[in-house]
Amino acid sequence: MTLLIVIIALALIFDYINGFHDAANSIATVVSTKVLTPFQAVLWAAFFNAVAYFIFKDHAVANTVSKTVIKEFITLPVILAGLIAAIFWNLLTWWYGIPSSSSHTLIGGLAGSAITHAIVTKGWGIGWGKVVESEVILNTVLFIFLAPLIGMVISIFITIITVMRNVWLRLGIIAVVTFLTVLLFDRFETNKMDENLQKFLKIDKYKKEVKSAQAKLKQNPNDSSAIAAYETAKGKLDKALPNYNKINVLVHDFDKLGANGIAKTATDSGWLKDIEASRLKDDVRNANDFLIMEAKSTSEPAVKKEYDIAKEKTELYKDPLKKFFSKEVTADSAIAMMSAIYPIKDANKEKVKGKMEKFNIEKALAKDIDKADNSSIVWGIIFTSIFFSLVYLYVEKVRTPTAYKVANMFKKLQLFSSAAFSVGHGGNDAQKVMGIIGAALIANGTIQNFSDLPHWVPIACYLAIGIGTMSGGWKIVKTMGTKITKVTPLEGVAAETAGAFTLFFTGQMGIPVSTTHTITGSIMGVGATKRLSAVRWGVTVNLLWAWVLTIPVSAVLAAISYLLVSLFL
Repeated sequence: MTLLIVIIALALIFDYINGFHDAANSIATVVSTKVLTPFQAVLWAAFFNAVAYFIFKDHAVANTVSKTVIKEFITLPVILAGLIAAIFWNLLTWWYGIPSSSSHTLIGGLAGSAITHAIVTKGWGIGWGKVVESEVILNTVLFIFLAPLIGMVISIFITIITVMRNVWLRLGIIAVVTFLTVLLFDRFETNKMDENLQKFLKIDKYKKEVKSAQAKLKQNPNDSSAIAAYETAKGKLDKALPNYNKINVLVHDFDKLGANGIAKTATDSGWLKDIEASRLKDDVRNANDFLIMEAKSTSEPAVKKEYDIAKEKTELYKDPLKKFFSKEVTADSAIAMMSAIYPIKDANKEKVKGKMEKFNIEKALAKDIDKADNSSIVWGIIFTSIFFSLVYLYVEKVRTPTAYKVANMFKKLQLFSSAAFSVGHGGNDAQKVMGIIGAALIANGTIQNFSDLPHWVPIACYLAIGIGTMSGGWKIVKTMGTKITKVTPLEGVAAETAGAFTLFFTGQMGIPVSTTHTITGSIMGVGATKRLSAVRWGVTVNLLWAWVLTIPVSAVLAAISYLLVSLFL
């Protein structure tokens, strides 16, 4: 428990450092254009960092970060070493004024320490693909280049639209782009609800079990255990799919039914009956220290032996729980029946009883579906489009535009665009630390999966990054605000709006991108709209080197940190 507390404290410290390390991302342009003083700017950015807590319901980025390392190799020492490396690299790059990525530092650190742990425990023969989720790593590496490129393209588009002379054509393009963006985010929402539904009904778990058994059978078609595993997993999948298909039809009508309506229809129709006992079974055995046993089983052979027994026997808890749901037996009687299958400790019986009595399958499904609702982001995009359109109409048609009036207007609009970017920054970067704390809680056996993350975790993470932003990051402000290209208020609005959209876009996809890379690409884009020579490409090349090196350097630092940590733990 002491080690877990240390890791949580370090994670929040990292979040704080991330805040002042990345403060420049959202305030560099408003400071360099003298819209706000540095002190006013960090207060402004910090406030909207914290506002992100109320906007991002589904912590997709955090979930992705927590799955960087395959569960078998997630241990508290691994997480501790990854954090130490990430903090060291963040402070080093901050000291030298290099706007590196906190996201990639964290992911590189986790991957490096986990691979080192795997080599120490399993030997050199283990492949890195069996230790870390290769898809997470590859997507993260890919977006080192894609995130700034997307930011650059969007900022160029916004700048060109803004300087168009025909205001009606400008408004028409804004309307079309807004409509297409809303359709895109609606697709994100539907896909995420479908993903959450599959997890809820354990479709994803059954598919993995089927795939794993098929892989074993491919190597040895006569493997009896693999045949049995395949038939069991296939049977569970075939049983779950019909109910999944029925509920999924309702999910596509979410705007009309809502999460509660979908869950009520599914419950009343009996589509959740098959999964009800299985989900409560997980809660019951977890309340009986099953997760703690699982966490220790990776490094202690004796615990591993007992864990394998518990894992097999506790599956039979479903029968007493079915009787409890049908009111054939009381909670106490069901607990007695489960204890006869596999002992429930006396100290845990009240906790188990509480889980049973509070369990509600309908509310659980509604909660999982509602997490994917991104309507607040969509309405924010629509409001932004209407707001900008009204501003353009006012300046162009109501008041006679002059250079001074236009410049003054964009100075005021920068407050809005920097706030939007700060919301994206908070929503993206605070979630990465949530992912780390979630991974630590899973490794410690406190929670079963990321969906069980306690409410205090996101609150603490958003507060930490907000306080960190208030501390500022003046060295990086200079690089971001002046060294890449000289930014005007108009270009500041374009860069920040482009950066905000990119963060919202990637956040919906659950991809942990760098806010630093995003805003840098956006600033380069507005500079390039004037002329290519307006961008100081020499500075940009140096930044690119820092971006490319961050993951491998962090991984090496984490490997060293893990070896040192292992000497004391």
